[in-house]
Amino acid sequence: MSDRAQRRIQAIGQQLQGGGPADPADPADPSASGLPPIHKVAPGSRAARAQGKVVIITGANSPMGIGRATAHRFAESGARALYLCDYDGTHLEAHRREITAAFPAVEVHARRFDAAEEAQVKAVVDDAVQRYGRLDVFFANAGITGKTVVFTDFSDDEFMSVLKTNTLSVFLAAKHAAPAMMKTSADKPKANGSIIGTASVAGLRSNAGSTPYSASKAAVVSLAQTIAYQLAGTGVRVNAICPGLIETGMTAPVYELARARGNEKKIGQLNPAKRGGHADEIARVALFLGSDESSYVNGQAWAVDGGLSAGHPYVPGRLG
Repeated sequence: MSDRAQRRIQAIGQQLQGGGPADPADPADPSASGLPPIHKVAPGSRAARAQGKVVIITGANSPMGIGRATAHRFAESGARALYLCDYDGTHLEAHRREITAAFPAVEVHARRFDAAEEAQVKAVVDDAVQRYGRLDVFFANAGITGKTVVFTDFSDDEFMSVLKTNTLSVFLAAKHAAPAMMKTSADKPKANGSIIGTASVAGLRSNAGSTPYSASKAAVVSLAQTIAYQLAGTGVRVNAICPGLIETGMTAPVYELARARGNEKKIGQLNPAKRGGHADEIARVALFLGSDESSYVNGQAWAVDGGLSAGHPYVPGRLG
């Protein structure tokens, strides 16, 4: 057997075992054809997207929520540690036990605190850095809807309460997570990280939420844009996810009323997907934004809404 044939057999064996470079003389190797190599910024798409990452998620209590679904996606994708945080701690311990049982290699911490209180946000970030020497992802997902009434029926306290939970919490997450993400060590030789804020299509277009809710979510989009520029060159990215109508604990009354009236099929009919969304569909976008695969996505408001924000409102069937 020739040396070339032996090298090819060895290369095939290495690839089947999941490692090793291609044979330099193999035509599949770009250098053999004179093409430049592809600069890869993350492991192959089949690899765990969150391998070794330390992740903080706020708004993680609801059994039907985006926070819980996202925690499962990061755990499944190889996260080293997860912090599940919420002002309401009713289900946090149950979530911690569930994820630990399903993914025993992941260290899961349940923390009850107000995501809009600076000292408490700083404390959870500091704990992550002290325990693991790093912080990689902060998903600032805490949020409330407030009352569903016209703007003249809101008091100034009610208005500011919605902005405090929905907007200030994202600001505080960025304020304390960004410096932590810039810390380097032997385990993390390069400064980098991903801060993700939960905004909404209500922050992109009108008629998707109350006045304070919409204002608070538009502010989250602005935070992602402005902070991304202020973190230029640091390796820390900031993006906003803008969900459409997703079935969660927050939107449960809408779904319950529709089901009671037999109108469930009408939910989401104004978007091209013709349905409402699921928390897991938002969680998968959050996982992507938290992974190295999204290393060139920064300062963006990513709508995950079935296409609702792609056009102007219309009555189905009235357009040809």
